[in-house]
Parts: sequence; C-alpha cells; structure tokens
Amino acid sequence: MSSGLEDLYREIILDHYRSPRNRGELPVPPAVRAEGFNPLCGDEIVLYVNVDDPSKGDAATVTDLRVGGQGCSISQASASMMSAAVKGKTIAQIRDLTTAFKSMMSIHESSLGGDGEEEDPAPEPAEVPQVDLGDLEALRGVVKFPVRIKCATLAWNTLAQGIDEALT
Repeated sequence: MSSGLEDLYREIILDHYRSPRNRGELPVPPAVRAEGFNPLCGDEIVLYVNVDDPSKGDAATVTDLRVGGQGCSISQASASMMSAAVKGKTIAQIRDLTTAFKSMMSIHESSLGGDGEEEDPAPEPAEVPQVDLGDLEALRGVVKFPVRIKCATLAWNTLAQGIDEALT
C-alpha cells in the first residue's frame, strides 16, 4: 500500500475514533442490546439494534443502531464505521457486508500466516459477495497485526449476535 493511501486510511480510522458515529443507547425494547468483549485487549462493544419488522427475516431493515463501549482505537473506529455502513440496510445486505468485511480480514490473515483459530473461517473467494466496503477499506491495514484483527471484527460479531436476537 502506498504511503499516501496509508495516511488517508489512518486519518479515516482516527476520525471515527475521535468522533464516533451513532454513539449512545436506544430503549430496550424495542431495540435489542448485544454485548461483545475481546479479552485480548479489553475491548467492549455494546450495540443497540432496531429492526423494522423482524417477521420479514433477511428483508427486515435496521432502522437505527447505537454503539457504546470502550477499547482500543481499532475496535472503536471499526464499531463507528460499521454503524454508519449498516444503518438503513436490510439484514441481507448487512450479512453480505459482514461476510465481505470479515473475508477481507481473514483472507489477509491467512496470507500472513495467522494462527488459523478464527471464530468463523474465511469464506471461499467465490462465496464472498461483491460489495463496496467504502471507508471500511481503511481497516485493511490491520491485517499486518494479526492480534488486532479481533479488535476490528468485534463490532461485526456483536452485530451478528444482535441481529440474530432481533429476528427471533
């Protein structure tokens, strides 16, 4: 990656860390509250997810989402970026975005000789949806530091848990 692009990505991450999007709480119910914790560096994520009509399943829309918690700059920036990327999207779109994001992280981890002990194995490239990751691409550099991948994916794993709870 070129130095200019790395600088831009660093600025995007710092912007989301310093000025997190969708910070706060939502009333439970109707929102679902989901918590995620990364014991490796103490990151905590609390998500509040509102879904318009859970009976629609994957056609349901995340109408609102709020993020709480504390942790390293990577976990908090990733949570902010994730919240901005998924708000207003259908569950199906969010699942595709999540798969693409986690694939970006895990494919690169395997090419760097990661420990292979991921929660979700990387999907085969043919299974990865073609979606525009936008600013989320800024987190691509995290894969150079395999121990930080869990920081970047914590919010996404917590979102999947929250969505599953909202649809049940």
